[in-house]
Amino acid sequence: QVQLVESGGGLVQAGGSLRLSCAASGMVFSLYKMAWFRQAPGNQRELVAVITSGDRTNYADFVKGRFTISRDNAEKTVYLQMNSLKPEDTAVYSCNANWRGAASWGQGTQVNVSS
Repeated sequence: QVQLVESGGGLVQAGGSLRLSCAASGMVFSLYKMAWFRQAPGNQRELVAVITSGDRTNYADFVKGRFTISRDNAEKTVYLQMNSLKPEDTAVYSCNANWRGAASWGQGTQVNVSS
């Protein structure tokens, strides 16, 4: 059974940085497309960044140039480096694993950015 456990969230001032981690188990990690999503109160969940099994990346426009997604297949972990954080980045950030249409989710980690 696929399990995803996020960590690294917290409270940071605007302009600061955080690094989120998502540790995976119960899967052949290298085969999966991994992604980070976020959901702010009252908003729909939105895609933040994606990294394929071949290390191709894609980002939402609102994080381009500020966030970087990466993966370590040996550690079965995907990361989200978040720089120049803004108050509007405040949300629960969740990890997603997808292989051939089968998706799994982590429980999420809260990120709060103060102004």
